[in-house]
Amino acid sequence: LPSDQSLLASGMASANKLPLQETVPLGRMAWRLADIVVLSLLVAALVHRSAFILSRGGSPPWHWVVALACEAWFTLLWLLNMNVKWSPVRFETHPERLAERVNELPAVDMFVTTADPNLEPPVVTVNTVLSLLAVDYPADKLACYVSDDGCSPVTFHALREATEFAKLWVPFCKRHDVQVRAPFVYFSSSVPERGATDDEFLREWTSLKNEYEKLVSRIENAEEGSLLRHGGEYAEFLSAERRNHPTIIKLLWDNSTSKAVEGFPSLIYVSREKRPIYNHHFKAGAMNVLTRVSAVLTNAPIMLNVDCDMFANNPKVILHAMCLLLGFDDEVHSGFVQQPQKFYGGLKDDPFGNQLEVLFQKLGFGIAGVQGMFYAGTGCFHRRKAIYGTPPDSIRHRKIRGSPSYKELQNTLGSSKELIESARSIIYGDTLTPKIADIPSRMEAAKEVSACSYETGTCWGQEVGLVYGSMTEDILTGQRIHAAGWRSAILDPNPPAFMGSAPTGGPASLTQYKRWATGFSEILVSKNNPILLSIFKHLDFRQCLAYLVWYLWTLRSVFELCYALLGPYCLIANRSFLPKMSEPGFSIPLALFLTYHVYNFLEYMNCRLSARAWWNNQRMQRITSASAWLLALLTVLLKTLGLSETVFEVTRKDKSTPDGDDSTEDADPGRFTFDSSPLFIPPTALTIVNIVAIAVGAWRAVIGTAEGVSGGPGIGEFACCGWLLLIFWPFVKGLVGKGSYGIPWNVKLKAGLIVAAFIHFCRRI
Repeated sequence: LPSDQSLLASGMASANKLPLQETVPLGRMAWRLADIVVLSLLVAALVHRSAFILSRGGSPPWHWVVALACEAWFTLLWLLNMNVKWSPVRFETHPERLAERVNELPAVDMFVTTADPNLEPPVVTVNTVLSLLAVDYPADKLACYVSDDGCSPVTFHALREATEFAKLWVPFCKRHDVQVRAPFVYFSSSVPERGATDDEFLREWTSLKNEYEKLVSRIENAEEGSLLRHGGEYAEFLSAERRNHPTIIKLLWDNSTSKAVEGFPSLIYVSREKRPIYNHHFKAGAMNVLTRVSAVLTNAPIMLNVDCDMFANNPKVILHAMCLLLGFDDEVHSGFVQQPQKFYGGLKDDPFGNQLEVLFQKLGFGIAGVQGMFYAGTGCFHRRKAIYGTPPDSIRHRKIRGSPSYKELQNTLGSSKELIESARSIIYGDTLTPKIADIPSRMEAAKEVSACSYETGTCWGQEVGLVYGSMTEDILTGQRIHAAGWRSAILDPNPPAFMGSAPTGGPASLTQYKRWATGFSEILVSKNNPILLSIFKHLDFRQCLAYLVWYLWTLRSVFELCYALLGPYCLIANRSFLPKMSEPGFSIPLALFLTYHVYNFLEYMNCRLSARAWWNNQRMQRITSASAWLLALLTVLLKTLGLSETVFEVTRKDKSTPDGDDSTEDADPGRFTFDSSPLFIPPTALTIVNIVAIAVGAWRAVIGTAEGVSGGPGIGEFACCGWLLLIFWPFVKGLVGKGSYGIPWNVKLKAGLIVAAFIHFCRRI
């Protein structure tokens, strides 16, 4: 297989050829002016509050000091966001220009990861695999690996059945230029227009649809016990437990010996060894096993990884990625290529704020103009050498003289001779390295490198492979690649490269945000802190600040919660923290509130989203901050103190189709639902305390007890509490709701105790 160096050389030798990609700066002069206006108002608010505190002399009111600290924090966050958004770029790719360079195309190993057949139904995984097997790319340069961390015979059975269906599906897609090659999408719509005039096509389409429906039926009706009784290929699963079993690797399809089927890549099932005494490191551990297994079997210089629910939506996705991987003058610009996450079948107006459209369009393209897009864990093409921890050639040649010895590579990569040889060919372009043998002959070597003890005493999980130590191993790994000196590129073709399913329902969304926030905080308090990497390694300072936008989520929750409690405190304790209407400073917070929300609203309009989507995301950001981010902070604090360990929670994958038809009986899937999770205690308490505060403040206003009292609350404090009740309206409804739409009594009780403690605090201080 060609090395990265040979690919680069061949690309640079073709100077007279049209460029494969173009970097397009995105103009945003008006947005920059708006950024500065908001920043100016934030600074004005800080100056006004500081002047008031200094004018009081002696000991200033403590709640004004808290307000000053919170507003200073909000100003810092705004500066961090300005840094990310300041110079956005996008990349235009031209895959049609690769037609004359087919021989230059590198091989690609495609990874699909799944962990639980109940939360991630095998039929979802199968559709993702089938979409990858059918992409427009030379089949002899592709191999697809499926990691089953659940060691499920049902998942293996599903892939085995899918292999037979692929013999029909892949040729059909390529003959008829099918645009979306996930069968559940293709067959969810009516017969294509061509079927009205082409009887032969209609018969073929109908027959294939029937075969797909039979495939789905066989997968969904499969029972683990029944499969194990068959023995044969399932014999290895007989004594396997999910967390205690040997390695199981199955070659479901070998392209090198199956030339009769047009365009069908090799397909390999991998369930790594697990033992209770070893830490298996969740998805990062599974990805590192796939990296090693693929290295000894196919050793492609490029690796693509997708989650089991993220199908290839664009058949030319790999060609688009190659435009970025081969299209720059220097490999340093494309250590990895990341597609912004896009979702199918999402609920209208994004009621749970988890479709992330504005985040990727505004922050994603913004960070692409710094050192590059972060690694999002799915829909990403990596250079294998970057995953091995190797810096770009321009940096490596300045720092390293000669190649490391075999012993050094053994200490870094492990004891497998086959793995070391394959790594040499990737990192150093060693032409003397023998060609990789056929897949069946390398199965024992693959099992060796997937043993749970293989990483002991090596650099895997630290300087090599995906990095351990965080729930968000993806963004941490991308940061390590950036710190090595690489840049990354953002892939955004039309139609989108990949499509995945967004979590639906309040609990699932908050659980996902809690997992992300926990991982970000783990990075922040570790040796992988981006500030340290910016000082001691090659992480660009602006890129460091960009990473902090995400890593500070949990700290944001503290300041946002404190600021949210100032309004209720003032109404209950008969204080104020905002200027009165009659005071000259009143216009500053009013102008800041209106300007910020108009700015944010226009961002959603610019992304062609609705006003309802804007409001839903505003609401969910505050709810997430008061729940998921706050509990993530507590989780990391307990872990840091050695009192608990973080637990990886798999998000349930939805089987709905892109048109949103999931055949469920839920009359209102966009309505907030609740359970007994601790996630719901803080926002429930915040809702109750705002109701109590408004009632107390209104009671004082009616009976006139606040008259003549200096420093009492004004309209600003009432507006803050009223705004928060609007934000937390799902929880207001949940207090009186029933069933899953109602907040459970144990959550209400715990929240009520917190509110009682807060009111006691307000009356005492």
